[in-house]
Amino acid sequence: MNTEVPVPHGLPTERDNGPFNPHSLTARLREARPLSRMVFPDGHEGWMVTGHEVTRQLLADPRFSSRMDLDILHMPIELPGQGEMTEPIPQQPGMFVRMDPPDHTRLRGMLTGVFTVKRMRLLEEHIIQLVERQLDELARLTPPVDLVREFTLPVPSLAICELLGVPYEDRDDFQSKTSRSMDLKLPMEERLAVAMESAEYMSGLVRRKRTEPGDDLLSDLARRDDVSDEELVGIGQLLLGAGHETTANMLALGTFALLRHPEQLADLRANPELMQGAVEELMRFLSIADIGVRYATEDLELAGETIAKGSSVGVSLLAANHDPAKFDNPDTLDIRRNARGHVAFGHGIHQCLGQQLARVEMRAGFEGLLRRFPSLALAIPAEDVKLRTDMQIYGVHELPVTWDEVAR
Repeated sequence: MNTEVPVPHGLPTERDNGPFNPHSLTARLREARPLSRMVFPDGHEGWMVTGHEVTRQLLADPRFSSRMDLDILHMPIELPGQGEMTEPIPQQPGMFVRMDPPDHTRLRGMLTGVFTVKRMRLLEEHIIQLVERQLDELARLTPPVDLVREFTLPVPSLAICELLGVPYEDRDDFQSKTSRSMDLKLPMEERLAVAMESAEYMSGLVRRKRTEPGDDLLSDLARRDDVSDEELVGIGQLLLGAGHETTANMLALGTFALLRHPEQLADLRANPELMQGAVEELMRFLSIADIGVRYATEDLELAGETIAKGSSVGVSLLAANHDPAKFDNPDTLDIRRNARGHVAFGHGIHQCLGQQLARVEMRAGFEGLLRRFPSLALAIPAEDVKLRTDMQIYGVHELPVTWDEVAR
């Protein structure tokens, strides 16, 4: 039963309840009222969703939009220089995650066949070979090394570069731009400037794909006459950024979580057939893409509350995935749990398009890393690991690790 709770003013980004659990504020909101009123940092009076069932209802409801050009999406977290937003933001062509049907349907439909379970299974052997090559590179280094730099970031970057047809030698540049665009400490003007730089890079790549197409996804799209250059640039930016940033942080934070739960790590090493379920549990437990936001396109009812047209509604996927109404002992990492139904990839029409590719990369990455480095350990105290509480995608900035044995 819903109860009255004090109306919070924004969400903190720091974790006060351990590196893997929701902040105590979102946990209290979920316990008392899974759809709660909230005053956003810019003064907007909106709502916050923290319960699992309400999250699924909201994300599947077409009366909630993620468009930024028709109304204002207020952010529930503090951003530098953030004042009261008064104007919508023009739509960027190709960015279908900020579109509603039919535009969203048209653009996403061009890509759904590429990311099917069947296509990803065909790609899995290639991903395994890619992981093994990177593990060979890692094994040649003298520990301690930063696992993010040497393994968790290169693996998804290599995979998405090959899939899209992006030169891997450009990785330092586009990885830096993606990281800066997601840095919550930077003023909005600087983040928008970085996005413009990324668009300029992708625009040059699209021009080359139009004139000299190859055997890759961007070239396939460039051969079509029903997608504009501007849309191709937006699609390319979206897939390139999401394709490496999210999986890199899942591999890094997931490794950190397993090292912090040695009994779970030992169980997984002894029973590698548990890997598929373990990946799902890690995604539920960590939920690295935590905060989302939608606005109501009309006056409506949700979970017994009346939400006015134009209201922004924040969503915490981490809080939803730690909802005890859905998962027993949700703050416990349990690789033998059936984590089916988690919303780490979102839900509804905007559910992550590349989730099958991410699953393949995580299964291959965790399996190879644990097999090749049986004595893998943190090289610094766990309390000194730098958490990405200042970034749009959660994870670790660095993960110094060591080992004294390498297996084949």
